[in-house]
Amino acid sequence: MAELTIQDLIDVFNRSIGDQDPVEPEGDPSDLTFAALGFDSLTTLNAVRRIERKHGIDLGENVVSEARTPRRLLDRVNTALTGV
Repeated sequence: MAELTIQDLIDVFNRSIGDQDPVEPEGDPSDLTFAALGFDSLTTLNAVRRIERKHGIDLGENVVSEARTPRRLLDRVNTALTGV
């Protein structure tokens, strides 16, 4: 299964924010917190659940509190996708 990219992740988050304007980060947002990018904890939870459902993976109960940046979340997602 293909790994998720940073752009894939931002797209999932933007689909999870409802009526708000999409976030279009400039530069590399990998190490910014989701809060700094404009995503609240509910949006983060919704995005994580979307990823889990779409890819048939379980990222664990603490993923939202532990993976506070796109890089950390991508690491968790891609590890689960590759089964490593």
